[in-house]
Amino acid sequence: MKFKWKVLAVVSVGSLMGAIDSTVLIIAFPAIARDLSATLAEMVWSIMIYTQMGTALVLSLGRISDMKGRKAMYNAGFVVFVVGSGVCGLATNGLELVGFRGLQGIGGAMLVANSFALLSDVFPPNERGRAFGAISVVWGTGSVLGIGLGGLILSFASWRWIFWINVPIGIVATALAFLILRESVVPNPKDTFDLPAAALFTVGLSALLLGITEGILNGWAAPITLWPLVASAPLLVGFVLWEAYVSRDPILPFDLFRSWLFSASLIAAVLQGIALFATNFLLMVYFQGIRGTPVLTAAFLLIPLSLALSVFGPIGGRLSDRFGARVVSTVGLLIQGVVLLAFSTIVAGTPLLVVAGYEAALGVGGGLFFPANTSAVMSGVPRPRYGVASGIMMTLRNSAMALSFAVALVALTVSLPAGTAAAIFGGTFTPGSVSALGLTPAALTSVFLTGMRSVFRLAALLVLASAVFSALRGREFRAGAAESGHVRTVREPTRTTVSEPLSGAPTTRPSSSEP
Repeated sequence: MKFKWKVLAVVSVGSLMGAIDSTVLIIAFPAIARDLSATLAEMVWSIMIYTQMGTALVLSLGRISDMKGRKAMYNAGFVVFVVGSGVCGLATNGLELVGFRGLQGIGGAMLVANSFALLSDVFPPNERGRAFGAISVVWGTGSVLGIGLGGLILSFASWRWIFWINVPIGIVATALAFLILRESVVPNPKDTFDLPAAALFTVGLSALLLGITEGILNGWAAPITLWPLVASAPLLVGFVLWEAYVSRDPILPFDLFRSWLFSASLIAAVLQGIALFATNFLLMVYFQGIRGTPVLTAAFLLIPLSLALSVFGPIGGRLSDRFGARVVSTVGLLIQGVVLLAFSTIVAGTPLLVVAGYEAALGVGGGLFFPANTSAVMSGVPRPRYGVASGIMMTLRNSAMALSFAVALVALTVSLPAGTAAAIFGGTFTPGSVSALGLTPAALTSVFLTGMRSVFRLAALLVLASAVFSALRGREFRAGAAESGHVRTVREPTRTTVSEPLSGAPTTRPSSSEP
Protein backbone atom coordinates (compact mmCIF):
# COMPACT_ATOMS: atom_id res chain seq x y z
CA MET A 1 0.00 0.00 0.00
CA LYS A 2 1.33 3.44 -0.90
CA PHE A 3 2.31 5.63 2.01
CA LYS A 4 -0.31 8.28 1.26
CA TRP A 5 -3.12 5.74 1.66
CA LYS A 6 -1.67 4.63 5.00
CA VAL A 7 -1.73 8.25 6.16
CA LEU A 8 -5.32 8.54 4.99
CA ALA A 9 -6.18 5.44 7.03
CA VAL A 10 -4.66 6.94 10.20
CA VAL A 11 -6.42 10.29 9.70
CA SER A 12 -9.65 8.43 8.98
CA VAL A 13 -9.54 6.69 12.35
CA GLY A 14 -9.22 10.03 14.13
CA SER A 15 -12.08 11.45 12.07
CA LEU A 16 -14.18 8.37 12.81
CA MET A 17 -13.74 8.88 16.55
CA GLY A 18 -14.74 12.53 16.30
CA ALA A 19 -17.79 11.75 14.16
CA ILE A 20 -19.03 9.02 16.49
CA ASP A 21 -18.56 11.26 19.52
CA SER A 22 -20.40 14.22 18.01
CA THR A 23 -23.60 12.39 17.04
CA VAL A 24 -23.69 10.14 20.10
CA LEU A 25 -23.72 13.07 22.53
CA ILE A 26 -26.62 14.78 20.77
CA ILE A 27 -28.68 11.61 21.05
CA ALA A 28 -27.72 11.08 24.70
CA PHE A 29 -28.48 14.69 25.72
CA PRO A 30 -31.76 13.95 27.59
CA ALA A 31 -30.52 10.70 29.16
CA ILE A 32 -27.37 12.30 30.57
CA ALA A 33 -29.33 15.29 31.90
CA ARG A 34 -31.71 13.01 33.80
CA ASP A 35 -29.04 10.67 35.17
CA LEU A 36 -26.67 13.40 36.38
CA SER A 37 -29.46 15.78 37.42
CA ALA A 38 -27.63 18.30 35.27
CA THR A 39 -28.98 21.76 34.55
CA LEU A 40 -29.62 23.03 31.04
CA ALA A 41 -26.55 25.27 31.39
CA GLU A 42 -24.34 22.31 32.31
CA MET A 43 -25.66 20.21 29.44
CA VAL A 44 -25.20 23.00 26.90
CA TRP A 45 -21.66 23.52 28.19
CA SER A 46 -20.93 19.81 27.91
CA ILE A 47 -21.43 20.25 24.16
CA MET A 48 -19.99 23.74 23.83
CA ILE A 49 -16.79 23.21 25.85
CA TYR A 50 -15.55 20.59 23.40
CA THR A 51 -16.12 22.97 20.52
CA GLN A 52 -14.67 25.95 22.37
CA MET A 53 -11.45 24.18 23.33
CA GLY A 54 -10.92 23.23 19.70
CA THR A 55 -11.77 26.73 18.53
CA ALA A 56 -9.43 28.50 20.93
CA LEU A 57 -6.45 26.15 20.63
CA VAL A 58 -6.38 24.77 17.11
CA LEU A 59 -4.78 27.85 15.51
CA SER A 60 -1.85 27.80 17.93
CA LEU A 61 -1.55 24.04 17.61
CA GLY A 62 -1.46 24.32 13.82
CA ARG A 63 1.41 26.79 14.07
CA ILE A 64 3.29 24.50 16.47
CA SER A 65 2.86 21.56 14.10
CA ASP A 66 4.35 23.63 11.25
CA MET A 67 7.34 24.39 13.49
CA LYS A 68 7.94 21.15 15.39
CA GLY A 69 6.26 18.46 13.32
CA ARG A 70 2.88 16.89 12.87
CA LYS A 71 3.48 13.28 13.92
CA ALA A 72 4.20 13.86 17.61
CA MET A 73 1.25 16.19 18.05
CA TYR A 74 -1.14 13.88 16.23
CA ASN A 75 -0.07 10.93 18.39
CA ALA A 76 -0.38 13.01 21.56
CA GLY A 77 -3.84 14.10 20.41
CA PHE A 78 -4.99 10.49 20.31
CA VAL A 79 -3.72 9.88 23.84
CA VAL A 80 -5.38 12.97 25.32
CA PHE A 81 -8.65 12.25 23.47
CA VAL A 82 -8.73 8.66 24.78
CA VAL A 83 -8.04 9.73 28.37
CA GLY A 84 -10.70 12.44 28.11
CA SER A 85 -13.23 9.95 26.76
CA GLY A 86 -12.52 7.51 29.57
CA VAL A 87 -13.01 10.05 32.36
CA CYS A 88 -16.14 11.49 30.70
CA GLY A 89 -17.73 8.12 31.29
CA LEU A 90 -16.84 8.39 35.00
CA ALA A 91 -18.53 11.79 35.54
CA THR A 92 -20.83 11.95 38.57
CA ASN A 93 -22.37 15.36 37.95
CA GLY A 94 -22.80 17.96 35.24
CA LEU A 95 -19.79 20.08 36.22
CA GLU A 96 -17.46 17.08 36.10
CA LEU A 97 -18.76 16.18 32.67
CA VAL A 98 -18.06 19.72 31.45
CA GLY A 99 -14.47 19.57 32.73
CA PHE A 100 -13.78 16.14 31.28
CA ARG A 101 -15.27 17.15 27.95
CA GLY A 102 -12.85 20.08 27.95
CA LEU A 103 -9.95 17.63 28.28
CA GLN A 104 -11.40 15.58 25.45
CA GLY A 105 -11.66 18.78 23.41
CA ILE A 106 -7.95 19.49 23.85
CA GLY A 107 -7.16 16.08 22.37
CA GLY A 108 -9.59 16.68 19.54
CA ALA A 109 -7.95 20.04 18.80
CA MET A 110 -4.54 18.36 18.54
CA LEU A 111 -5.98 15.91 16.01
CA VAL A 112 -7.91 18.32 13.80
CA ALA A 113 -5.07 20.87 13.77
CA ASN A 114 -3.03 18.30 11.84
CA SER A 115 -5.49 16.16 9.90
CA PHE A 116 -5.86 18.22 6.71
CA ALA A 117 -2.19 19.22 6.82
CA LEU A 118 -1.13 15.55 7.00
CA LEU A 119 -3.27 14.71 3.97
CA SER A 120 -2.10 17.77 2.04
CA ASP A 121 1.51 16.76 2.70
CA VAL A 122 1.16 13.38 0.99
CA PHE A 123 -1.58 13.91 -1.62
CA PRO A 124 -0.81 16.12 -4.64
CA PRO A 125 -3.33 18.90 -5.29
CA ASN A 126 -5.01 17.05 -8.17
CA GLU A 127 -5.84 14.15 -5.80
CA ARG A 128 -6.84 16.03 -2.66
CA GLY A 129 -10.50 16.11 -3.57
CA ARG A 130 -10.45 12.31 -3.55
CA ALA A 131 -8.73 12.27 -0.14
CA PHE A 132 -11.11 14.79 1.41
CA GLY A 133 -14.01 12.93 -0.17
CA ALA A 134 -12.83 9.81 1.64
CA ILE A 135 -12.89 11.78 4.89
CA SER A 136 -16.51 12.69 4.07
CA VAL A 137 -17.25 8.98 3.88
CA VAL A 138 -15.58 8.47 7.25
CA TRP A 139 -17.55 11.30 8.83
CA GLY A 140 -20.79 10.00 7.35
CA THR A 141 -20.03 6.44 8.44
CA GLY A 142 -19.01 7.62 11.90
CA SER A 143 -22.20 9.62 12.22
CA VAL A 144 -24.24 6.57 11.27
CA LEU A 145 -22.29 4.40 13.71
CA GLY A 146 -22.68 7.03 16.41
CA ILE A 147 -26.40 7.25 15.84
CA GLY A 148 -26.90 3.49 15.70
CA LEU A 149 -24.54 2.68 18.56
CA GLY A 150 -25.90 5.56 20.61
CA GLY A 151 -29.46 4.39 20.17
CA LEU A 152 -28.54 0.81 21.04
CA ILE A 153 -26.44 1.84 24.04
CA LEU A 154 -29.15 4.08 25.44
CA SER A 155 -31.75 1.37 24.88
CA PHE A 156 -29.84 -1.46 26.58
CA ALA A 157 -26.96 0.02 28.63
CA SER A 158 -25.71 3.12 30.41
CA TRP A 159 -24.99 6.33 28.51
CA ARG A 160 -21.44 6.11 29.91
CA TRP A 161 -20.56 3.61 27.21
CA ILE A 162 -20.94 6.27 24.53
CA PHE A 163 -17.64 7.68 25.83
CA TRP A 164 -15.95 4.44 26.77
CA ILE A 165 -16.38 3.10 23.23
CA ASN A 166 -13.67 5.57 22.16
CA VAL A 167 -11.07 3.96 24.41
CA PRO A 168 -10.31 0.72 22.49
CA ILE A 169 -10.58 2.52 19.14
CA GLY A 170 -8.20 5.23 20.36
CA ILE A 171 -5.63 2.75 21.66
CA VAL A 172 -5.47 1.02 18.28
CA ALA A 173 -5.36 4.38 16.49
CA THR A 174 -2.46 5.60 18.63
CA ALA A 175 -0.44 2.49 17.84
CA LEU A 176 -1.15 2.81 14.10
CA ALA A 177 -0.22 6.49 14.05
CA PHE A 178 3.04 5.81 15.87
CA LEU A 179 3.99 3.04 13.42
CA ILE A 180 2.80 4.58 10.15
CA LEU A 181 3.23 8.35 10.23
CA ARG A 182 6.51 9.95 9.22
CA GLU A 183 7.61 13.39 10.18
CA SER A 184 7.10 15.76 7.25
CA VAL A 185 8.41 18.93 8.88
CA VAL A 186 12.09 19.79 9.27
CA PRO A 187 12.34 22.03 12.36
CA ASN A 188 13.86 25.43 11.73
CA PRO A 189 15.82 26.68 14.76
CA LYS A 190 15.02 30.25 13.77
CA ASP A 191 11.26 29.67 14.09
CA THR A 192 9.71 30.94 17.32
CA PHE A 193 6.27 30.50 18.80
CA ASP A 194 4.48 33.79 19.47
CA LEU A 195 3.22 33.16 23.01
CA PRO A 196 1.68 36.65 23.56
CA ALA A 197 -0.34 36.29 20.36
CA ALA A 198 -1.49 32.80 21.34
CA ALA A 199 -2.54 34.03 24.78
CA LEU A 200 -4.44 37.03 23.40
CA PHE A 201 -6.25 34.89 20.85
CA THR A 202 -7.07 31.98 23.19
CA VAL A 203 -8.34 34.14 26.06
CA GLY A 204 -10.13 36.61 23.79
CA LEU A 205 -11.96 34.00 21.76
CA SER A 206 -12.81 31.97 24.86
CA ALA A 207 -14.30 35.09 26.47
CA LEU A 208 -16.36 35.81 23.35
CA LEU A 209 -17.73 32.26 23.19
CA LEU A 210 -18.41 32.29 26.95
CA GLY A 211 -20.38 35.53 26.60
CA ILE A 212 -22.42 34.17 23.71
CA THR A 213 -23.23 30.94 25.55
CA GLU A 214 -24.16 32.67 28.80
CA GLY A 215 -26.24 35.19 26.89
CA ILE A 216 -28.31 32.32 25.54
CA LEU A 217 -28.73 30.74 28.96
CA ASN A 218 -28.99 33.73 31.32
CA GLY A 219 -29.97 36.69 29.16
CA TRP A 220 -27.85 39.30 27.43
CA ALA A 221 -28.01 41.80 30.32
CA ALA A 222 -26.62 39.39 32.95
CA PRO A 223 -23.14 40.30 34.33
CA ILE A 224 -21.80 36.84 33.47
CA THR A 225 -22.72 37.63 29.85
CA LEU A 226 -21.62 41.26 29.64
CA TRP A 227 -18.17 41.01 31.24
CA PRO A 228 -16.79 38.30 28.93
CA LEU A 229 -18.21 40.07 25.87
CA VAL A 230 -16.69 43.40 26.94
CA ALA A 231 -13.33 41.78 27.73
CA SER A 232 -13.17 39.87 24.44
CA ALA A 233 -13.14 42.98 22.23
CA PRO A 234 -9.81 44.53 23.37
CA LEU A 235 -8.16 41.12 23.60
CA LEU A 236 -9.03 40.17 20.02
CA VAL A 237 -8.21 43.65 18.69
CA GLY A 238 -4.91 43.45 20.56
CA PHE A 239 -4.23 40.09 18.92
CA VAL A 240 -4.80 41.50 15.44
CA LEU A 241 -2.58 44.55 16.10
CA TRP A 242 0.17 42.43 17.64
CA GLU A 243 0.18 40.01 14.73
CA ALA A 244 0.10 42.77 12.12
CA TYR A 245 2.66 45.19 13.56
CA VAL A 246 4.75 43.53 16.29
CA SER A 247 5.12 39.79 15.78
CA ARG A 248 8.12 38.55 13.78
CA ASP A 249 6.67 35.03 13.50
CA PRO A 250 2.85 35.33 13.58
CA ILE A 251 0.62 32.35 14.28
CA LEU A 252 -1.92 33.91 11.90
CA PRO A 253 -0.15 35.12 8.74
CA PHE A 254 -2.52 37.72 7.33
CA ASP A 255 -0.83 37.56 3.96
CA LEU A 256 -2.63 34.23 3.39
CA PHE A 257 -5.87 36.15 3.07
CA ARG A 258 -4.54 38.03 0.06
CA SER A 259 -5.51 34.93 -1.88
CA TRP A 260 -9.14 35.46 -2.85
CA LEU A 261 -9.48 31.72 -3.43
CA PHE A 262 -8.43 31.05 0.18
CA SER A 263 -10.54 33.84 1.71
CA ALA A 264 -13.72 33.22 -0.29
CA SER A 265 -13.54 29.48 0.39
CA LEU A 266 -13.24 30.13 4.14
CA ILE A 267 -16.17 32.57 4.10
CA ALA A 268 -18.29 30.00 2.28
CA ALA A 269 -17.37 27.36 4.86
CA VAL A 270 -18.19 29.64 7.82
CA LEU A 271 -21.60 30.68 6.47
CA GLN A 272 -22.49 27.10 5.64
CA GLY A 273 -21.35 25.95 9.09
CA ILE A 274 -23.41 28.56 10.95
CA ALA A 275 -26.44 27.47 8.95
CA LEU A 276 -26.14 23.71 9.34
CA PHE A 277 -24.27 22.55 12.45
CA ALA A 278 -27.34 22.81 14.70
CA THR A 279 -29.61 20.90 12.29
CA ASN A 280 -29.29 17.52 14.00
CA PHE A 281 -29.74 19.12 17.41
CA LEU A 282 -32.99 20.79 16.30
CA LEU A 283 -34.27 17.59 14.74
CA MET A 284 -33.53 15.53 17.85
CA VAL A 285 -35.51 18.03 19.94
CA TYR A 286 -38.32 17.85 17.39
CA PHE A 287 -38.35 14.04 17.27
CA GLN A 288 -38.15 13.43 21.02
CA GLY A 289 -39.66 16.56 22.57
CA ILE A 290 -42.48 17.28 20.09
CA ARG A 291 -43.20 14.03 18.25
CA GLY A 292 -42.47 11.80 21.25
CA THR A 293 -40.52 9.23 19.22
CA PRO A 294 -38.39 6.69 21.13
CA VAL A 295 -34.69 7.47 21.27
CA LEU A 296 -33.75 4.55 19.01
CA THR A 297 -36.31 5.60 16.39
CA ALA A 298 -35.09 9.20 16.57
CA ALA A 299 -31.52 7.96 16.14
CA PHE A 300 -32.36 5.98 13.02
CA LEU A 301 -34.19 8.97 11.53
CA LEU A 302 -30.86 10.86 11.42
CA ILE A 303 -29.09 8.12 9.46
CA PRO A 304 -30.21 9.21 5.93
CA LEU A 305 -28.17 12.42 6.20
CA SER A 306 -25.02 10.54 7.14
CA LEU A 307 -25.53 7.85 4.50
CA ALA A 308 -26.00 10.43 1.76
CA LEU A 309 -22.87 12.26 2.92
CA SER A 310 -20.94 8.99 2.75
CA VAL A 311 -22.13 8.20 -0.76
CA PHE A 312 -21.75 11.65 -2.30
CA GLY A 313 -18.54 12.71 -0.49
CA PRO A 314 -16.30 10.69 -2.84
CA ILE A 315 -18.36 11.80 -5.82
CA GLY A 316 -17.94 15.45 -4.83
CA GLY A 317 -14.22 14.92 -4.30
CA ARG A 318 -13.65 13.30 -7.69
CA LEU A 319 -15.75 15.92 -9.48
CA SER A 320 -13.77 18.72 -7.82
CA ASP A 321 -10.48 17.08 -8.84
CA ARG A 322 -11.71 17.03 -12.42
CA PHE A 323 -13.65 20.29 -12.75
CA GLY A 324 -12.46 22.41 -9.81
CA ALA A 325 -14.19 23.31 -6.57
CA ARG A 326 -16.26 26.29 -7.67
CA VAL A 327 -19.06 24.57 -9.59
CA VAL A 328 -19.22 21.43 -7.45
CA SER A 329 -19.36 23.18 -4.08
CA THR A 330 -21.81 25.83 -5.33
CA VAL A 331 -24.23 23.18 -6.58
CA GLY A 332 -23.98 21.43 -3.22
CA LEU A 333 -24.80 24.66 -1.39
CA LEU A 334 -27.78 25.41 -3.62
CA ILE A 335 -29.15 21.93 -2.90
CA GLN A 336 -28.78 22.51 0.82
CA GLY A 337 -30.47 25.91 0.62
CA VAL A 338 -33.54 24.40 -1.05
CA VAL A 339 -33.65 21.59 1.52
CA LEU A 340 -33.50 24.04 4.44
CA LEU A 341 -36.49 25.88 2.99
CA ALA A 342 -38.26 22.51 2.85
CA PHE A 343 -37.38 21.94 6.53
CA SER A 344 -39.04 25.26 7.36
CA THR A 345 -42.40 23.81 6.23
CA ILE A 346 -42.37 20.97 8.78
CA VAL A 347 -45.45 20.71 10.99
CA ALA A 348 -46.37 18.41 13.86
CA GLY A 349 -48.00 15.93 11.49
CA THR A 350 -45.32 15.82 8.77
CA PRO A 351 -44.61 12.14 7.98
CA LEU A 352 -41.31 11.11 9.50
CA LEU A 353 -40.23 9.49 6.24
CA VAL A 354 -40.59 12.87 4.53
CA VAL A 355 -38.31 14.44 7.13
CA ALA A 356 -35.83 11.59 6.59
CA GLY A 357 -35.95 12.30 2.85
CA TYR A 358 -35.11 15.95 3.48
CA GLU A 359 -32.13 14.84 5.55
CA ALA A 360 -30.87 12.60 2.75
CA ALA A 361 -31.03 15.52 0.31
CA LEU A 362 -29.15 17.69 2.82
CA GLY A 363 -26.43 15.03 2.92
CA VAL A 364 -26.17 15.04 -0.89
CA GLY A 365 -25.43 18.76 -0.83
CA GLY A 366 -22.92 18.35 1.98
CA GLY A 367 -21.15 15.54 0.13
CA LEU A 368 -20.65 17.82 -2.86
CA PHE A 369 -19.62 20.87 -0.82
CA PHE A 370 -17.22 19.62 1.86
CA PRO A 371 -14.42 17.88 -0.10
CA ALA A 372 -14.49 20.43 -2.91
CA ASN A 373 -14.34 23.45 -0.61
CA THR A 374 -11.71 21.95 1.68
CA SER A 375 -9.52 21.15 -1.30
CA ALA A 376 -9.87 24.74 -2.52
CA VAL A 377 -8.80 26.10 0.89
CA MET A 378 -5.66 23.97 0.97
CA SER A 379 -4.89 24.75 -2.68
CA GLY A 380 -4.80 28.46 -1.81
CA VAL A 381 -1.70 28.20 0.44
CA PRO A 382 1.91 27.03 -0.02
CA ARG A 383 3.00 23.71 1.48
CA PRO A 384 5.05 25.07 4.43
CA ARG A 385 1.87 26.69 5.75
CA TYR A 386 -0.47 23.71 5.58
CA GLY A 387 -0.60 23.44 9.38
CA VAL A 388 -1.56 27.08 9.83
CA ALA A 389 -4.11 26.88 7.02
CA SER A 390 -5.62 23.75 8.55
CA GLY A 391 -5.71 25.48 11.93
CA ILE A 392 -7.42 28.58 10.48
CA MET A 393 -10.00 26.42 8.73
CA MET A 394 -10.80 24.40 11.84
CA THR A 395 -10.87 27.51 14.05
CA LEU A 396 -13.44 29.12 11.79
CA ARG A 397 -15.32 25.83 11.45
CA ASN A 398 -15.59 25.43 15.23
CA SER A 399 -16.56 29.09 15.62
CA ALA A 400 -19.31 28.50 13.08
CA MET A 401 -20.47 25.48 15.07
CA ALA A 402 -20.70 27.53 18.26
CA LEU A 403 -22.55 30.32 16.47
CA SER A 404 -24.87 27.77 14.88
CA PHE A 405 -25.96 26.47 18.27
CA ALA A 406 -26.22 30.03 19.53
CA VAL A 407 -28.49 31.10 16.67
CA ALA A 408 -30.69 28.02 17.07
CA LEU A 409 -31.01 28.31 20.85
CA VAL A 410 -31.68 32.04 20.76
CA ALA A 411 -34.48 31.62 18.22
CA LEU A 412 -36.04 28.79 20.19
CA THR A 413 -35.66 30.16 23.72
CA VAL A 414 -37.06 33.54 22.67
CA SER A 415 -40.15 31.80 21.30
CA LEU A 416 -40.71 29.40 24.22
CA PRO A 417 -42.27 30.39 27.56
CA ALA A 418 -40.03 30.63 30.60
CA GLY A 419 -39.28 27.26 32.15
CA THR A 420 -40.33 25.29 29.09
CA ALA A 421 -37.05 25.40 27.15
CA ALA A 422 -35.17 23.59 29.91
CA ALA A 423 -37.91 20.94 30.07
CA ILE A 424 -37.72 20.21 26.36
CA PHE A 425 -33.93 20.32 26.02
CA GLY A 426 -33.49 18.31 29.20
CA GLY A 427 -35.90 15.61 28.04
CA THR A 428 -38.36 16.17 30.91
CA PHE A 429 -41.22 17.62 28.87
CA THR A 430 -44.58 16.02 29.62
CA PRO A 431 -48.13 17.27 29.01
CA GLY A 432 -48.57 17.57 32.77
CA SER A 433 -45.48 19.72 33.29
CA VAL A 434 -46.52 22.05 30.49
CA SER A 435 -50.05 22.38 31.87
CA ALA A 436 -48.54 23.40 35.19
CA LEU A 437 -46.97 26.34 33.35
CA GLY A 438 -50.39 27.37 32.04
CA LEU A 439 -49.74 26.12 28.50
CA THR A 440 -51.36 23.28 26.58
CA PRO A 441 -49.16 20.76 24.72
CA ALA A 442 -50.70 21.90 21.44
CA ALA A 443 -49.80 25.53 22.17
CA LEU A 444 -46.25 24.56 23.09
CA THR A 445 -45.88 22.58 19.88
CA SER A 446 -47.10 25.54 17.84
CA VAL A 447 -44.68 27.97 19.51
CA PHE A 448 -41.75 25.58 19.16
CA LEU A 449 -42.43 24.90 15.49
CA THR A 450 -42.65 28.63 14.82
CA GLY A 451 -39.19 29.12 16.32
CA MET A 452 -37.77 26.13 14.45
CA ARG A 453 -39.12 27.40 11.13
CA SER A 454 -37.45 30.76 11.75
CA VAL A 455 -34.13 29.00 12.36
CA PHE A 456 -34.36 27.02 9.13
CA ARG A 457 -35.33 30.06 7.05
CA LEU A 458 -32.39 32.01 8.40
CA ALA A 459 -30.17 29.00 7.72
CA ALA A 460 -31.38 28.89 4.11
CA LEU A 461 -30.41 32.56 3.64
CA LEU A 462 -26.96 31.92 5.09
CA VAL A 463 -26.40 28.95 2.79
CA LEU A 464 -27.44 30.95 -0.25
CA ALA A 465 -25.01 33.70 0.78
CA SER A 466 -22.34 31.00 1.08
CA ALA A 467 -23.18 29.89 -2.47
CA VAL A 468 -22.54 33.44 -3.70
CA PHE A 469 -19.01 33.45 -2.24
CA SER A 470 -18.43 29.95 -3.57
CA ALA A 471 -19.42 30.98 -7.09
CA LEU A 472 -17.35 34.18 -7.04
CA ARG A 473 -14.11 32.72 -5.66
CA GLY A 474 -12.71 31.86 -9.11
CA ARG A 475 -11.18 28.58 -10.20
CA GLU A 476 -8.19 27.08 -8.45
CA PHE A 477 -5.30 25.59 -10.39
CA ARG A 478 -3.98 22.29 -9.11
CA ALA A 479 -0.57 20.82 -9.63
CA GLY A 480 -0.16 17.32 -10.95
CA ALA A 481 1.29 14.37 -9.13
CA ALA A 482 4.85 15.60 -9.53
CA GLU A 483 4.88 18.00 -6.62
CA SER A 484 8.22 17.25 -5.09
CA GLY A 485 11.54 18.99 -4.80
CA HIS A 486 11.58 22.75 -5.18
CA VAL A 487 9.46 23.27 -8.28
CA ARG A 488 5.77 22.80 -8.75
CA THR A 489 4.14 22.60 -12.17
CA VAL A 490 0.75 24.22 -12.52
CA ARG A 491 -1.43 23.28 -15.45
CA GLU A 492 -3.96 25.79 -16.59
CA PRO A 493 -6.90 25.26 -18.94
CA THR A 494 -4.85 26.51 -21.89
CA ARG A 495 -2.18 23.85 -21.20
CA THR A 496 0.32 26.60 -20.51
CA THR A 497 2.89 25.44 -17.96
CA VAL A 498 4.08 27.73 -15.20
CA SER A 499 6.85 26.86 -12.76
CA GLU A 500 6.99 28.38 -9.32
CA PRO A 501 8.97 27.91 -6.09
CA LEU A 502 7.37 25.41 -3.73
CA SER A 503 8.00 27.58 -0.71
CA GLY A 504 6.29 30.66 -2.03
CA ALA A 505 2.67 31.58 -2.47
CA PRO A 506 1.15 30.07 -5.60
CA THR A 507 1.08 32.36 -8.61
CA THR A 508 -1.51 31.82 -11.33
CA ARG A 509 -2.01 33.54 -14.63
CA PRO A 510 -5.39 32.57 -16.02
CA SER A 511 -5.94 32.75 -19.73
CA SER A 512 -8.33 35.22 -21.26
CA SER A 513 -10.88 32.46 -21.61
CA GLU A 514 -10.95 31.79 -17.85
CA PRO A 515 -14.09 33.25 -16.23
